[in-house]
This record gives sequence, C-alpha cells and structure tokens, in this order.
Amino acid sequence: MTDLPDLLTRGGPVIWAIAALSVLTLALILWKLYRLAALGAWSGGRVTAAAIAHWQQGEVGAALTLLAPRRSLRARLAHAAMIAHGDGALTAEAAREDTTRIARGLLSELRGGLRPLDLIVTIAPLLGLLGTVLGMIAAFQALQEAGGQTDPATLAGGIWEALLTTAAGMAVAIPAAAALTWFDSIADRVQAEMEDDATRIFTRGGAPRP
Repeated sequence: MTDLPDLLTRGGPVIWAIAALSVLTLALILWKLYRLAALGAWSGGRVTAAAIAHWQQGEVGAALTLLAPRRSLRARLAHAAMIAHGDGALTAEAAREDTTRIARGLLSELRGGLRPLDLIVTIAPLLGLLGTVLGMIAAFQALQEAGGQTDPATLAGGIWEALLTTAAGMAVAIPAAAALTWFDSIADRVQAEMEDDATRIFTRGGAPRP
C-alpha cells in the first residue's frame, strides 16, 4: 500500500501544487461557513419579519429599535431601507436608489470568497491533466531509450504515477465545485429574501413620500 508521502514524491511538483490547492480549498470552505454564519445567512429572518410587521402597522420606532442591534444582512438592509424611506429629505426614487446601493455592498460581502473557489474548480483539473501529460511524456521517453528491453510492469508503474495527478486534481475540484454551488444557492436565497423585504418596506407603511 502506497502511503501519502510516497504518492507526493511520485507525483512530482504538480502533485505538490494540487496538495497546496486542497489545503487552500478547505481553508476557504471553513472561512466561508464562518462568514455566512456571521452574516446571518441562516438566522435573522424572524427578527426582520417582526420588524417589518411593526413597520407595516405604522410602528416605525419599534421596527427600527428591533433592527438596530442586529448584524444579519437582512436586518441591516431592512434598517437602511426604513431609514431611507422614512427620511423626508429623500424622494421615493432616491430612497430606493440608496437602498439598492447598500444592498449591493451587502451582497458583495455575502459572495466574498466565491471567486477563489471558482478559480480552484477550474485550475485543479487542469493542473492534474498537466501532471499526467508530463508524466506520460517521461514514461514514453524512458520506453524509447530502453528500446525493446522495457519491462511492461515498469511502464505500467510510470503510467499510473502519471495518472495520479489527474485523480488528485479531480479530488480537489469536485468538493470545491459542490461547495461553490451550495454557497451560490445560499447567496441567491438571501438575495431573494432581501429583495422581498425591501419591496414590503417600500410598498407599505412609513412616512408618506412626495
């Protein structure tokens, strides 16, 4: 049974690059999970819904008081939308534009870290393929130099070592792709919820707009 250090040695520099990518991928996934939790991707919905209910009943102070200490994305956007909508200095259109600007910044926070994961999904298999191509070139060069004296077992060993990098690249890319898809779905859900919250705030309650 070939152990991990031996596999890293046999795979050459490319396998070391893929191993570094695997560590980076795990770190990004754990960091993203922490950030999503901190941004309230799975919480904050009840408080925001309760605040919007107060808002729709004309209880503006209660709604703002409920949202002010909250740090979830939905709560922060709802609070900003209520402030903009209730500010007599802003027209309805200006209030919506200001809320949209804030929403873009919050969504940027929500999607932070996804671009590096997307890059890993792309380059990990390519690195694996590069390692395989280089390994196959070396194996066939050895076959050419040995002429007809090459042991088939030796050639097979060189080929499986070359294919090792492809397997390693796919082993990194597959979980990275799964995590990226999951994080994207969470971001899309939170974005839809934020849009719904803003619509409810601007269509009902608050101070009359000019």
